[in-house]
Amino acid sequence: MTYRWMPLAAALAITACGQTTDTPPAEDTDVAALAVEAKTTMDTNGETTTSLTAVLDAQSDEHKARYAARNPAETLAFFGIEPGMTVVEALPGGGWYSKILAPYLGRDGKLIGTDYSMDMWPLFGMWSDEQIEQRRSWTATFIEGAQEWRGDDGALIDAFVFGNMDERFNGTADAVLMIRALHNLNRFESDGGFRTTALDNAFTALKPGGVLGVVQHRAPADNDDDWADGSNGYLKQQALIDAITAAGFEFVEASEINANDADQPTNEEFVWRLPPSLATSGDDDALRAEMLAVGESDRMTLKFIKPAS
Repeated sequence: MTYRWMPLAAALAITACGQTTDTPPAEDTDVAALAVEAKTTMDTNGETTTSLTAVLDAQSDEHKARYAARNPAETLAFFGIEPGMTVVEALPGGGWYSKILAPYLGRDGKLIGTDYSMDMWPLFGMWSDEQIEQRRSWTATFIEGAQEWRGDDGALIDAFVFGNMDERFNGTADAVLMIRALHNLNRFESDGGFRTTALDNAFTALKPGGVLGVVQHRAPADNDDDWADGSNGYLKQQALIDAITAAGFEFVEASEINANDADQPTNEEFVWRLPPSLATSGDDDALRAEMLAVGESDRMTLKFIKPAS
């Protein structure tokens, strides 16, 4: 049996988390000096910028609880993300990565969120007409909400919707990040070319030589192709590489930084059985314990570039 639903509402309903502030003891000047040193670095122009370590340290405890599975420092380093860049983030949802990127990119950087096409939302079959209509204001909602995440010295914020990208974004991005964003685009590709459109938008938005960074739930190579179409959350690594290179990108390399060998789904399972969703556990404590022991999904981490010419 292949599952054709997903608890997307829960993923999009994650509430914003306030940042924590560490205040060193007033009498301990050495500790205070070390704290300042850890929170700032100097860029090539002598400007003070917030370090990634400081940004990660400033997140909420709930946010930090996902670091072991999501490996944000290693993932952003693999994709070459640095302050001052313009970064497009596909499907930011509740802002888990946005809350890191908005302050980290700094005042010389820009964070651009992008959402599914309006034509794609009805295909899920789980949204009311009213909920779908509310998506029309997503760009304004994202821009407004991300202002809190950027702080006083964070990135400029902008947004667009796949399939409706304004020309002002063309050739401006240093990187496009598609972190767990491709399974539904692939799932509904035959219904409206949504994966094709999203990759085309990404290609157009990138500067020559710009990076497309992908993190995606990885299907076992031996599982059925129909099962691995994205409807269960998983995609096959080689099939995804082939689709992205067919869109004009050059494949650079793969990393195992987000791998989890314990996640071995059968053709009867979907990714949302695992934490944090635990969609199949219900009141079954034994099953919940089993899924928690597996951990979050096995994920491929892939780096592509837009050819320089």
